[in-house]
Amino acid sequence: MKIVVIGGTGLVGSQVVNNLREHGHEAVAAAPQTGVDTLTGEGLPEVLEGAQVVVDLSNSPSFAEEDVTSFFRTSTTNLLDAEAKAGVRHHVILSIVGCDDIDSGYMRAKVVQENLVKASGAGWSILRSTQFLEFLGSIADTGEVDGVVHVAPVRFQPIASADVARFVARTAAGTPLNGVAEIAGPEIFGFDEIVRTYLASKDDPREVRADPSATYFGATLEDRALVPHGEAELGEVTYEQWRTAQG
Repeated sequence: MKIVVIGGTGLVGSQVVNNLREHGHEAVAAAPQTGVDTLTGEGLPEVLEGAQVVVDLSNSPSFAEEDVTSFFRTSTTNLLDAEAKAGVRHHVILSIVGCDDIDSGYMRAKVVQENLVKASGAGWSILRSTQFLEFLGSIADTGEVDGVVHVAPVRFQPIASADVARFVARTAAGTPLNGVAEIAGPEIFGFDEIVRTYLASKDDPREVRADPSATYFGATLEDRALVPHGEAELGEVTYEQWRTAQG
């Protein structure tokens, strides 16, 4: 089966491509570097020829609300139109747990993307994921103020990108869900706790302060905002296994 992975050269996308190829699929990595631009439509007819499935892992270079909303609306519309012409049967996107509850411009833009997919009339699957373990460092950097890292003391259930890629690849190779499924890591931490633990493992001396007013994608957080809202499939990679593999 030919499966085109938009954003197939990125952190998750490259692993999805490898997973699919290992299971005998013709997985094609599509990105601006490979001549495919979903914002302009360049390369879409050619790369989608003969494809049965498209996985959209693209992301906006800017997280400003107007920019990211325009990105997802334009990119998704171009993709869905091109897929309809090419006869693609299944559209898969990776979204974010809590995106419809967190008061953030980026999250609202992800909901715009989800709604376009739901209204497309073709087969579709939406996987909502918790945050990746790989982003703990950037979360700390974003929360730093005058040398102190401010993190909301809420529950946090991070997932390794390898597990995300496995779930995405399995979904792409299967029957369309025509629904939303949630995925998460196998362990729940305090958000400030896991950031503190991660920085300590890197011999990073920055203080991590539990701060209820600290924001995430520009939004203050309720306690359950970053954990699955219903039943979720859980990854296999624990924090310690992931950290050890990082070296």
